[in-house]
Formats: sequence, structure tokens, C-alpha cells
Amino acid sequence: MLRFIKILLIIFGGIFLILIILSFTKIPFRAYDNLGLCNSKITKPPVTIILLSGSGIPSESGLLRAYFTAQFGEANPKANIVISMPGDITDSMGDPQLTARELILRGIAKQRISFESQGRNTRQQALKLSEGRTQAQLNLPITLVTAPDHMKRAILVFRKCGFTTVSGFPTFGSSVQTDMTFNDSDLKGNKFVPSIGNNLQIRYQFWTGLKLEVLIMREYFGLTYYKLRGWI
Repeated sequence: MLRFIKILLIIFGGIFLILIILSFTKIPFRAYDNLGLCNSKITKPPVTIILLSGSGIPSESGLLRAYFTAQFGEANPKANIVISMPGDITDSMGDPQLTARELILRGIAKQRISFESQGRNTRQQALKLSEGRTQAQLNLPITLVTAPDHMKRAILVFRKCGFTTVSGFPTFGSSVQTDMTFNDSDLKGNKFVPSIGNNLQIRYQFWTGLKLEVLIMREYFGLTYYKLRGWI
């Protein structure tokens, strides 16, 4: 038993060490980009733009998806917009209506917005949105707005549910463009602590890489589960 525990500790320790090393490279960023851009190319203007639910309003994911949906909706003024988000659509303070309000504040006409409020995961959302549609309607181009790490799975799920022309508009955030380096001596404090003012890799890239690795691993577990269930 102790030997088995030691083997597990060595395995998990090795994995953790690999993740630490990779976080200093660009590999996590490239893997994240690949999840967001894989199969998501827009070849035709969408008839419908579908905002897939994030963490509600206000939240980072919810506001990002509303922002990008409004931006893409303005670029495609003839497209209908569906907010696919669980919740009570009659509740003015519920997440679906708050999300709709964000879109309206950003210039989207209220009459363009509709709701799908029953889906509790990506598979169920796609099934609900495909219900009652003819094959001709399923063939019309749609664009999904969701987080980059979720995009690949979402597109595969919607295709599995009968939608034939599915593209994606991933919600990639942007970083501050200003030079973020600083001179540690200007800030005073204890001098025995190493200076990191000019080391953006330690201050930002390392931690962002670790965060992306968690998102990527979670998403590949999701892809594996969906594949085993026959959902993609």
C-alpha cells in the first residue's frame, strides 16, 4: 500500500513539475488559442448568433460574452440573437434578462433578442435549440459566442445535434498595452527581497500560464466525456 502511495506521489509530482515548467513557455497560450480557433472560422454571415451562458451577470465570463455578442451583432445587423442561459426569463433581475439588458445597452435592438432558458449544459442547449427546426433551418449558418476554451466542444456538439453550418466567435480578452515594468527601488520596502519589476514572466506569464493549464485540462476532460457519451 505504501509503495502504491509513493508511486502515485511520484506520478503526480512529475505531472506538477511538468506543468510548472510549461507555464514558463508559450505552450499553454498556444493550446488555449487552438481551442478557441479550431473549427470556428466564419465562412458565411450568420442568420442566428447564439450566446452560450457563462457565469451570469455580473461576472467576467458573462460580461465578456455579452460584449462580444453585441460587437458581432452590430457587424451582422440582420442576424437574430439567442441568449441560451438557464433562468426565469420573466424575472427582470434574472441572468437572461440582465444579459439582454447588457446587449441593449450596447446597441442591440430588443426585438432581435430571444431566449433559450432550459439547457443546463452545452448538449442540452444544442438539443433545445434544434427542436422543431426543419432540415432547411438546421442548414442555415449560426455563430456561437462562448469562451475560447469552450469553443471547440460547443461547435462539435451543435454539429452533432444537426446544425450543419456552425462557426464561432471566441471571447478572447485583451491585455494592457502599456509597459508594466517598474523600478523596484522607486517603491522602497525591504531590499533583501529579489527585484521583479522588470520581470514580466514571473509577475504575469507564469501565473497566467498556470491558470490556462487548468482551463485546458478541464476542457479536455470535458471533450473526452462528451466523446464517450456520443455527444460529439
